[in-house]
Amino acid sequence: MLARLQSLYLFIAALLAFSSLLFPFWYYLADSQYLLMDFSPLAGANTLHLFTLYISSIVSPVTGLLSIAAVFLYKNRALQSKLIFILILLFLIDILSGLTAAHFMNEQLGQRFGSAVEHSPGAGFFVILPLPLLFWLAMKGVKKDEKIASAYKRL
Repeated sequence: MLARLQSLYLFIAALLAFSSLLFPFWYYLADSQYLLMDFSPLAGANTLHLFTLYISSIVSPVTGLLSIAAVFLYKNRALQSKLIFILILLFLIDILSGLTAAHFMNEQLGQRFGSAVEHSPGAGFFVILPLPLLFWLAMKGVKKDEKIASAYKRL
C-alpha cells in the first residue's frame, strides 16, 4: 500500500492541499496589506467574492481527504483511477474559484483605493500548483499496476 509510488504522490498531494489552507492565496497592498485566505473574507465583501472564496475553502480540504482515501483504495484500481480523476476536477474547481475570488477582491479594493492597489500571488497559490502533476503521476502508477495485474492473470 504505502510502498507503491502512487501512494507517495497522493500523500504529498494531500499534504499540499491541506497546507494551502495555512498560506494566503493572494496578497494585496493598498493603504495596508490585505490577504486572500481560505475562510477569511474581506470585510464588506460582495456575494460573488464570498461564494467563490468559500467554494475554494471547502474544496481544498476535500481534495486532501480524498487524496488520502485514494491511497487506501489500492486493491480497487478502477475506483482509485476514478477518484484520481475526480481529484483533478476538484483541483480545477479550487484554482478557478480561488482566482475568481482574487479577481473580485481586486475589483473591490480597486473601487475603494483606485489604481493604487498592488497585488501578487501568495504561497497558497503556489502550493497547489503541483497537484495536477502529482495526480497525473499517481494515475500513471495505477495504470502500470493494472497492466501488471492483467499480465499476471494471463499466466
